[in-house]
Amino acid sequence: MKVARLYDSSDIRFEEEPIPPVGPGEALVRTRACGICSGDVMGWYMKKKAPLVFGHEPAGEVVAVGSGVTDFKPGDRIFVHHHAPCFTCRACQRGEFVQCPTWRSSRIVPGGMAEYFLVPKENLSGDTLQLPAECSFEDGSLVEPTACAVKSLRRSGLQAGARIFIIGLGIMGQLHVALARQAGAETVIAADFVPYRRQKARELGADVVLDPAQGSVEDAVREQTKGEMAEVVIVGPGSIEAMELGIRCAAKGGTVVLFTASPPEATLAIAPYHLYFNEIRLIPSYSCGPNDTREALRLIQEEIVNAEKFVTHRFPFTAIQAAYQNAAQARDSLKTVVVFP
Repeated sequence: MKVARLYDSSDIRFEEEPIPPVGPGEALVRTRACGICSGDVMGWYMKKKAPLVFGHEPAGEVVAVGSGVTDFKPGDRIFVHHHAPCFTCRACQRGEFVQCPTWRSSRIVPGGMAEYFLVPKENLSGDTLQLPAECSFEDGSLVEPTACAVKSLRRSGLQAGARIFIIGLGIMGQLHVALARQAGAETVIAADFVPYRRQKARELGADVVLDPAQGSVEDAVREQTKGEMAEVVIVGPGSIEAMELGIRCAAKGGTVVLFTASPPEATLAIAPYHLYFNEIRLIPSYSCGPNDTREALRLIQEEIVNAEKFVTHRFPFTAIQAAYQNAAQARDSLKTVVVFP
């Protein structure tokens, strides 16, 4: 089978590998669609992983199952999470699935950007979902990113009637806009430098969309909230500058979600006095668990999220380098999906 192995952001090579053999409790899937995640094009993050067959947002069709598999059969259309928890460790018992050692070590083989991939037993039993008939494979490729936004908003404590400020309007920012609107936020404020993204956010329900190049974003948020700032702030970029802005824009008793990791050497200087007396919570949100993927699939079934709204660019697997560069440039685009014949 053909796989796309990433050696560097400008060096993705097609290579031949044997189709993985199917063992007990496992399934072999023919890839039909796989999204390119914003993490896939984060240079420092991918450099430490390379070389690898990237892609962790796949949907496909089961072609074979191993002994003992009863929940899935050849022909089933499925979403597969690249990580799955054990459900029994202390982290899982607390609902902290991404801190589970099994979650951290599990993976699909060799990755989503391959003509076929193997779903190990842990993933098949832990976080693999049947796609309803009304959901396309491209819809299925949106389950994982949507689930990450579901988890982020859950951890934020967003309540109906709250004001939310979303920094950064790439695909993940746009998903936050749509889900915050669905959750009943009173005011959705968002900011991005790219005009195309600002317009898309308006179409998805943002009430106020700010251009950071046109003046102080902090002052604009203050004006829009009558000086009270936002009860929830989602910091999309992993930059220290964005994180500092997020903290300044949080209301008293508010929550700031750090949605993307910074480079490992970066440090964030904070004033504990400010956080303490204003009771501002700083909460990271990393990836998603099986509770989140199930909620994401429900939202996709209800067409709150679907490929028609969010997938702006589709590339055949044969054009993987062009697809990657389109996702990395991220200008007049939201979601790039690679489709397989």
